[in-house]
Amino acid sequence: MIVLALDTAGIDCSVALYDATADKILSVQTEMIGKGHAEKLMAQIEAALAEAGITLKDVGRIAVTIGPGSFTGIRVGVAAARGFALSLGIEAVGITTLETMAVHQLASAAGHPVIAAMDAKRGEIYAQPFGADGLPLEEAQALPPEAVTALATHHSATIFGTGAVAIAAAATGEISEPGIKTVPDRFDIATVAKLGATKPFGSAKPKPLYLRGPDAKPQIGFALARS
Repeated sequence: MIVLALDTAGIDCSVALYDATADKILSVQTEMIGKGHAEKLMAQIEAALAEAGITLKDVGRIAVTIGPGSFTGIRVGVAAARGFALSLGIEAVGITTLETMAVHQLASAAGHPVIAAMDAKRGEIYAQPFGADGLPLEEAQALPPEAVTALATHHSATIFGTGAVAIAAAATGEISEPGIKTVPDRFDIATVAKLGATKPFGSAKPKPLYLRGPDAKPQIGFALARS
């Protein structure tokens, strides 16, 4: 099965093609753009297909990051994934950005739980704890820094992500603290593709995971159908 993975939830616009049968990444297209995902995404998909030497008809599943992240970017990616799935008659599955971050970082966590933490602004952190097996221990939440620190203590987990700076500063007045690892909110698109391949058939179609209200209006050209 070929998986087409899309990520427009953060500062990057990224596309990957993954052959799940051969466990091989066929193409990765990524660019840090900040804004304008709607204008960039289609060109990246076309470039990925060309590099892999396949067409959309060869794709068996769409995987897309559903948030939390950029309200506008999430809508772009989810709308595109739903549109492709509908036109191709295949499934689209949603992957959270926090899950993507956690799975990507667990390799360096020495078998310990982790908390993926993104700076949500407004004095809050998007956070979710994951076990060493990559499975979530609790639901994703928007929390104040001190609540994330308490969550890490409860699960004996390492905190990582851009939210780590705010958490460390709230706890100690410094931006460095044992058990806290600062990494950028950039979501590894190959990880998104591989996670998408493991989702069970018949999974619910992707829906945005916002955790709170929008900070910006959606980009014109990518309407998201109600469900």
